[in-house]
Amino acid sequence: MLTDWERQPDWMPDVAWIRFEGPVRGLGANLLVRTRVMGMPLVTDRLTVDRWEPPQRLGVVHQGLVRGRGDWLLEPFTGGTRLTWKEQLTLPPPLVGSLALWLYAPIQRWMLRRSIRNLRALVERPPVGS
Repeated sequence: MLTDWERQPDWMPDVAWIRFEGPVRGLGANLLVRTRVMGMPLVTDRLTVDRWEPPQRLGVVHQGLVRGRGDWLLEPFTGGTRLTWKEQLTLPPPLVGSLALWLYAPIQRWMLRRSIRNLRALVERPPVGS
């Protein structure tokens, strides 16, 4: 479900769409991601998959306006799977970008939590026809 890239906008409220640059869909894949800021699709970022260890880990490098990295780690947990989602991001110029990210952090945390809730609902939904 996590790497069904084209369906990520179904559960990630800050993603409008995702498109691949080239045929690679695993390690080394390059993706264009249209990101919503305050609900409006404003920025297209480029991500490269630089860590690919299915089914435990997926890592990407953010190479657009926002730079940095993101990592998803999946671990067995009582009754299911625990998803740890980490983002280390920067935004130019250094001081203004840091302030903007700091101010946006509560919204970003809310969106990440919402994304995880949405993903959980999709994963736990009974298959069609059950």
